[in-house]
Amino acid sequence: MSDPANVAHPPKRDIHFREFVLLCACLMAMNALSIDPMLPALPDIARDLRIPHPNDRQLIISLYFMGLGVGSLLFGVLSDRFGRKRVLGIAMALFILSSVACASAHSFTMLLIGRVTAGFFAGASRVVTVSIVRDRFQGDAMARVMSLIFAIFMLIPVIAPSFGQLILWIAPWRWIFWALAILATMILSWMLVRLPETLLPQNRMPISVHAILTTVGRIFTIRESIGYMLASGIMMSVILAFILSVQQIFFDVFHNQRYFPLAFAIMAGSMGVGSLINSRLVSRFGARRLSQGALFGLIALSLVHLSVIWAGWESVASFVVLQSLTLVSFAFTSSNFSSISMEPFGRGAGVASSFQSFLTTAVSSVLGGLVGRAFDGTTFPLAFGFLCFGVAALSIVAWTERGRLFTRPRRDALRDPDFETVAS
Repeated sequence: MSDPANVAHPPKRDIHFREFVLLCACLMAMNALSIDPMLPALPDIARDLRIPHPNDRQLIISLYFMGLGVGSLLFGVLSDRFGRKRVLGIAMALFILSSVACASAHSFTMLLIGRVTAGFFAGASRVVTVSIVRDRFQGDAMARVMSLIFAIFMLIPVIAPSFGQLILWIAPWRWIFWALAILATMILSWMLVRLPETLLPQNRMPISVHAILTTVGRIFTIRESIGYMLASGIMMSVILAFILSVQQIFFDVFHNQRYFPLAFAIMAGSMGVGSLINSRLVSRFGARRLSQGALFGLIALSLVHLSVIWAGWESVASFVVLQSLTLVSFAFTSSNFSSISMEPFGRGAGVASSFQSFLTTAVSSVLGGLVGRAFDGTTFPLAFGFLCFGVAALSIVAWTERGRLFTRPRRDALRDPDFETVAS
């Protein structure tokens, strides 16, 4: 039975569950909006800003992730002290200003500075949103809600490259950043008007070295927290490696620039489908069983993809199909790993979410960046990287669970995800 002291309660001024999920998805989608529309524009940016080496274009993406990781350390701590809504609102406003700076950049250096800064403030949209969900849900219920959020969130990567390509047809690449600033302003306004404060007064934590170190110490001493955080970081490397490599694969390997937005939409859409299926199944089978099974699936698919490459059968069709199936497997790990690692943190969820986001971003920036930089004119580095990531994540999960995979130690759901309240 759950401890009544830890039971989450809806705030007095609440919003409908569907609107809550949609708003959280839009908040988390800020990062996808900051990355995926840029992919078709990378050649134009490289030409206008005189970027010498083709692989250097990846810095526009990878440095954003680095800023995201550093910012993730700060905003969860601040939101535990001052509340989720205030901290998220200020950070989003500064993110909008950073996007305007990117739109106005006239050198590669200035653009990279703007990207790092934008990533830093975007860290709040990821960290604080996870904290908001954790304020209201726990265990498999949180995994289900996060899966619903990811299912909606993944609509953004589906349309984002086409959105970026559409802008390039009618305006210079700088208008991608202007459009991002406008969309972020709309989401910020929605959040300020509709989202209630979810952090209960008794769960506010002072900003002190002792309080932060206490929570971080718990993360390192609770096996499931540090283990699933590390595994989540390794699995995030799958996405970063994919994003860093996919534009060059379609442009330089397949010479199929025309169909890149459609192919990207299919592959990204597969993650949304996976997240939606996970949201339907997680309450029945549990987050551990689904995510661990998905790891085995990802490893098997990576082996199949490597076999296709070695046999000389790689084509646009084989790449899209195998990558789509691999990304479905990833979708079954992302929200589940995050939810499992956050289970012990009803109080201090902001600090725990900050550390989780920092760790996963740092790990994925390094590992995913290595795969991206290893691009050699073939799809082999990407497929081999996926295999390595899957084996490494499975090894960490096996250590975390002491070799006992496919168990379901908890069945708690502190709030029913089907609740429906009417906004006052």
